[in-house]
Amino acid sequence: MEKTIAAIATGNAAGGIGVIRISGENAIEIADQVFNAADGSSLLNLEGYRAKFGNIVSDGRMLDNAVALVFRAPKSYTGENVCELSVHGGLFIVEKTLEAVFKAGAEPAEPGEFTKRAFLNGKMDLTQAESVADLISAQGEMAMQASFNALQGSLSNIINGILEALMDCSANLAAWVDYPDEEIPDLDDKTLGDTIIKAARDLKELLVNYDNGQAMVQGIDTAIVGRPNVGKSTLMNLLAGKDKSIVTNIEGTTRDIVEESVRLGNVVLRLSDTAGLRQSTDIVERIGVERAYAKLDDAMLVLAVFDSNRTLNKQDMKLIEHCKGKKAIAVINKVDLTQRADLDLITSAFEKCIFISAKKADNTKEIEEAIKEVIGVSDFDTSVPILANQRQKVCCTNAMNYCFEAHSCLIAGLTRDAVNVLVDSAVDELLSLTGKKANIEIVNNIFSKFCVGK
Repeated sequence: MEKTIAAIATGNAAGGIGVIRISGENAIEIADQVFNAADGSSLLNLEGYRAKFGNIVSDGRMLDNAVALVFRAPKSYTGENVCELSVHGGLFIVEKTLEAVFKAGAEPAEPGEFTKRAFLNGKMDLTQAESVADLISAQGEMAMQASFNALQGSLSNIINGILEALMDCSANLAAWVDYPDEEIPDLDDKTLGDTIIKAARDLKELLVNYDNGQAMVQGIDTAIVGRPNVGKSTLMNLLAGKDKSIVTNIEGTTRDIVEESVRLGNVVLRLSDTAGLRQSTDIVERIGVERAYAKLDDAMLVLAVFDSNRTLNKQDMKLIEHCKGKKAIAVINKVDLTQRADLDLITSAFEKCIFISAKKADNTKEIEEAIKEVIGVSDFDTSVPILANQRQKVCCTNAMNYCFEAHSCLIAGLTRDAVNVLVDSAVDELLSLTGKKANIEIVNNIFSKFCVGK
């Protein structure tokens, strides 16, 4: 990490200010070459957590007024010397300021390199680093709070507590294996077994909360499915708050999946409006119907739409059958018209049913509450540590399985060295989860998904 890096830290759009972040051993020296303080002083003499007003200068001419903010190692985001230059937020002036910084000796930052340096310099562990990306992409209050709590170390504290207990077990087991003739009073089977099984159960609790956590942080992948002209596209537009899908009286208008992310209160839905389910001789429409069923199978939540004004047909019955075993809500539309559908059959087949007229804009609260109830996030506690992604889930699952296996071996009377191997394997998984023993490929892959300025 000898090189000093720089990048634009603000969004790629005009705004009130634009910020260029510089990090590395020579960050302050480089900033000092392009920044002239109004009082004539040098940034080299400025203490950390101090700011100066002045001008950006490049090739002998002033480009803009600016504020320079200095952070000195190790008390900075990256743990290195950092200087942030805030200029007026026009895209051109921000780019020109970055260009001047590069001319002064900085090199372009790679995606996520600032946070990667923070991780490598011990300012945060890998779970906290991953929460930075989740916090940036949060689209709702609960997602924001859950990600921030992870950044503050809620997950790290749980994992480190489990790690400490397992590492103590491992140390005692290793001592017993290496020095079998010595007395190790604390290594009785009950204490050892209780510690291992508690670790396994704590990890299992994290895994139980995984789906709900993903729903709140990443959004709920939701498929709107039903036969033609039941009101799927109207429902899509109602939830999106705009005309996202084309609505007509002609069956088969929607032939492909229309997608949109919407927020209902604290819940984010990744909606997919699908083609109407019916038999068709049109090859394009048939493909759309096949995609609709595929989306139904893959979705975390299904909004199965039925027309109260029409009797149920084969496609309705097939949809009901397809929704068995899934988190699904029956949305019975057009309740303002004469009832012809067998509502008892529908309500008996679904955990939750709501009755609406999708043309009216006053149904969203009822839909929101139904979704929270079915997904199981009505009383979601953002202070509870959650696993942020599949990588963390895999590490946690492997560690839990090793702990359960180690406990089984202990109960079965297998040798202590066999138990020790399994406990050590669990420890390795948790060290990988926090980044204390993650290989460079995993680390690089995680940070490659970040934006450049972070």
